[in-house]
Amino acid sequence: MRLRFLALGAFAIGSAVLLSACAPSASTAPAPDAKDDVTLKVWSWRTEDVEKYNKIFDVYEAAHPGVTVQFEAFQNTEYNQILTTGLAGSDGPDIPMVRAYGQLQPNIAAGQLEPIDGLVEGLEGIAPSVLAGAVGKEDGKTYAVPLATQTLQMFYNKDIFEQNDLSVPTTWSEFIELNDTLVTKEITPMALGAKDSWILPIFADIVGSAMYGGSAFETKVLDGSTTFEDPDYVASLQIVDDMQAYMTPDVVGVSYTDSQIQFTSGQAAQFPGGSFEIATFATQAPDLNIGSYQVPVPPNAVSDVPLSAGYADGNFAINSKSEKKDAAFELLNWLATPEFGQLVADELNQFSAIPGVTYANAAMQEAWDNYEQAQAPYLLLVDFRYGEPLGTAVLGEQIQKIFLGQTDAAGAAASLQTGVSQWFTPGK
Repeated sequence: MRLRFLALGAFAIGSAVLLSACAPSASTAPAPDAKDDVTLKVWSWRTEDVEKYNKIFDVYEAAHPGVTVQFEAFQNTEYNQILTTGLAGSDGPDIPMVRAYGQLQPNIAAGQLEPIDGLVEGLEGIAPSVLAGAVGKEDGKTYAVPLATQTLQMFYNKDIFEQNDLSVPTTWSEFIELNDTLVTKEITPMALGAKDSWILPIFADIVGSAMYGGSAFETKVLDGSTTFEDPDYVASLQIVDDMQAYMTPDVVGVSYTDSQIQFTSGQAAQFPGGSFEIATFATQAPDLNIGSYQVPVPPNAVSDVPLSAGYADGNFAINSKSEKKDAAFELLNWLATPEFGQLVADELNQFSAIPGVTYANAAMQEAWDNYEQAQAPYLLLVDFRYGEPLGTAVLGEQIQKIFLGQTDAAGAAASLQTGVSQWFTPGK
């Protein structure tokens, strides 16, 4: 039996959590791991995907008679607190969707999640950089099954390119020529919502990851053999500054939502962003013909090939207080199968973390092919969100200051290094 659930607002959620925390357990509740019918509660922050997840879990229920998956989604901005409250009480989810990397660590430290090493099959096929988002920083144990991979690339409007006889650039000079041509044609080359600082580190890695070296730089900055004041990293931020010539004037006044509208309405030819945009663009502008490419290698770059930064986006874990762990582990094992991975691709338009998945959506397949050619970590999310201030938060604010003329690339890099040094110790 399918129980349908909609996204809940803050007031309703808060009331529900408080009431459930006070309510006594029903005397008719089945014993833990009883063999009769079982309902598994799955929580998520993906309010936009409620019906899609219901459809996905219908597939699981059809193959597991007697199991009902109760999927419930909460507002993204409130989810972390709601989940913390739910996991601390007795009426939380059996399987919560949890954050990745640094944002997962508080739940692990609080003992709220069950280790899954040796209890879930299929994890060995997941890319190490993605699986790292589900691992405890202190104990090295795995606590969750990664849901999706996001990759950062340059998306473009194929119709605008065709109408103006433009081609996807394969060299840096072609990239600059492309953007200059768009300017002369009075078409905004890139849509960027710099008013929302979180998008700016994404932009920085799209245009600059090859400049500073991607994974090679990651290794050096983590072991302490270099810092963010490395000349190659500073040069990558100089590229960010240089790209301002190809954006809307006063770009810091443009919101992320406005930048999406710029692109989907045809006002801008390109959109530097994550693969999570593909589904959004399809909803906002179903007839929009988009493609993607890796920004070519700039002069004097560390990498000799273009790079696509990527990261794990969300995980599924098991509540350590769940009284239905046998059934929960059975579901979690299914969440690590190619069957579920293919449903993630087909229904959610997301890149599954599970290998062996194909993509019917041409834009998704193109972006995935780009990513597989040469991968790099989305550095500040993957490695520098384990303390305060978050690396992404510091760099986002610094790039805004670059655009406003309040600092330069070297100053932004120095501020980033100072910020993360408050909690980051190389070699640990």
